[in-house]
Amino acid sequence: MPELSRRRALTTAAALAAAAAATGTAAAHSANAIPSGSPDAPDTPDAFDEVYKGRRIQGRPASGGGHHGGGHHGGGHHGGGYAVFVDGVELHVMRNADGSWISVISHYAPVPTPRAAARAAVDELQGARLLPFPTN
Repeated sequence: MPELSRRRALTTAAALAAAAAATGTAAAHSANAIPSGSPDAPDTPDAFDEVYKGRRIQGRPASGGGHHGGGHHGGGHHGGGYAVFVDGVELHVMRNADGSWISVISHYAPVPTPRAAARAAVDELQGARLLPFPTN
């Protein structure tokens, strides 16, 4: 059996540490995920209509449903058949596999509900008008 050199030992230790860190990160992410059937992530979120920081936000099940059945891109909502509006302009939302929601405004900050996505968009817009999402 070949003798273990210092270089090989350090390389192996670094590889094991990187693998352990990656596994820990993945486990932490899945522990924070909202399962799609849990009470915190219902299959169909409730409709809402409220004024938040002076902006009217609304959310409701989308007519036509499905990925390509009504709305943008010839009709579908990536939000699992759910439409969100800020001052009457549709806010493009999408439901992630873990049950969280993102919007075109706050794409890298998942939230638990479409209402939270609308509120996060209002916060991010800081008074600016939401422009319609281009449909190609």
